[in-house]
Amino acid sequence: MDANERTRDRLVALRNGLLKLHKTLLDSERAIYERDIARIASPSQFLSLLLEDPHFAWLRELSQMVVVIDETLAAEEPAGPSDADRLITQSRALVAPSENGSGFARSYYEAMQRDPDVVLAHSGMLKVFAGLATTV
Repeated sequence: MDANERTRDRLVALRNGLLKLHKTLLDSERAIYERDIARIASPSQFLSLLLEDPHFAWLRELSQMVVVIDETLAAEEPAGPSDADRLITQSRALVAPSENGSGFARSYYEAMQRDPDVVLAHSGMLKVFAGLATTV
């Protein structure tokens, strides 16, 4: 396997790990929204809420990271190892929960405190990061 294939494989593994985490967070936030605010009647309503409702705003940062990785994978010029390293570093920093932080870090910490599925998804993401470190 050449360097371009290894880089692509690392980025795909990162993307897939982040998507699994994102799905778990979406499910968790949806459950909280439906418990505390209102039932979500349809997939289109849920999409609208994801894009516009402040309750889901914190998840957009993770969504944007996945989009950046997708764009990097789809670029005409293949990503290099330094591109993968940068995106992995940025992703690792993003999914670092913080009790005293703000924005995504704080909301992620709170999600981990209330939902064991988020804790398991976080653990899975840490395993993805560990695997990415060993494929350099």
